[in-house]
Amino acid sequence: MAEIYRASTTAPVNIAVIKYWGKRDPKLNLPTNSSLSVTLSQSDLRTHTTASCSPSYPASDSLLLNGSPQDVSGARTQACFRELRALRKQLEDADLAVPKLSAMPLKIVSENNFPTAAGLASSAAGFAALVRAIANLYELPASPTALSRIARQGSGSACRSLFGGYVGWEQGSAVDGSDSVAFQVAPANHWPSMRAIILVVSAAKKGVSSTTGMQATVATSSLFASRTSEIVPRRMAEMQKAIQEKDFETFGKVTMMDSNSFHATCLDTYPPIFYLNDVSRAAIKVVEEINASAGKIIAAYTFDAGPNAVIYYLEENEVQVAGLFKAMMGEKEGWKSERGEKVQGNEQAFQAVEKEAGVAVALLREDVSRVILTGVGEGPEKTEESLIDEKGQPTT
Repeated sequence: MAEIYRASTTAPVNIAVIKYWGKRDPKLNLPTNSSLSVTLSQSDLRTHTTASCSPSYPASDSLLLNGSPQDVSGARTQACFRELRALRKQLEDADLAVPKLSAMPLKIVSENNFPTAAGLASSAAGFAALVRAIANLYELPASPTALSRIARQGSGSACRSLFGGYVGWEQGSAVDGSDSVAFQVAPANHWPSMRAIILVVSAAKKGVSSTTGMQATVATSSLFASRTSEIVPRRMAEMQKAIQEKDFETFGKVTMMDSNSFHATCLDTYPPIFYLNDVSRAAIKVVEEINASAGKIIAAYTFDAGPNAVIYYLEENEVQVAGLFKAMMGEKEGWKSERGEKVQGNEQAFQAVEKEAGVAVALLREDVSRVILTGVGEGPEKTEESLIDEKGQPTT
């Protein structure tokens, strides 16, 4: 029987605090502005991917995601395959003894431990895992920075999921995108006390895809130009300084203001794009009440292209932030997790917020389907746990 070559990896979700929105080159996924994100812990949110190849496989490449076959003929996926195969072929041409893996069909099996296409950055983790797994399969010496250029072509924000900790993505200026790569602002252990609670409002697929939304915003929003040319460059510098100095108040303020700015450009798009809903706005209200009660910023909301709230806070303020949400909605799925069990419910703080923002509390209780508690984490990690067996078949 022909040999089956396999390699597996896990890759994290990242949630941007300075948002990427808009493309100067849609084909290469080159952004109109730089961005910055926090890589979240893989123990809570991850994509697990096994890449394999064999001369015995059917002629075409294939991808199985969460048990469902996916179309890999799209330009984005093909760009990743093509670039990775080209790097492998360089190794094969340099050493004739190296197996000719680049000529073999690819079979990829991938699993997410979170809802796909629900505003939880599934494509970022997915393409980061796909690129890293194939790079491992091909035994490429490429650095995370070099691989980020490839992953970017699959999903823009995927380039940031190739690093752990706090990660920037340089917009770059080169026409070929060679300088539009991710870089690590600080490793996870630089500021390990960063935590996040995600309020999953809806696991349904969103109405306007990010790709469609970006094109419409670039074409019609009058706010967009000032955001990309003035606001984001200033905030990138402020955010990097806040992370280096572990200054949560600045981190939180800039995070919330940039989320607001991003969604303002969506609203300023014609026709307008509404990623936030009443439940999202209720989460904003509760965060504002938490900060007002503390007398400083100890919680910071951010929203990607979807209604789910991601609320950052420091471990030292867990009782005031996560504890309040536990008292508010401790019956929701997610509190039974290892992290959730450790959170102490803060009934007193909850009652104070309910008094000031009862309508918001009622909305969150009714329409949040589950919570995810997580923290800052590491980049992709090799694993021996394969999703493809030695005969080339999916293990599940």
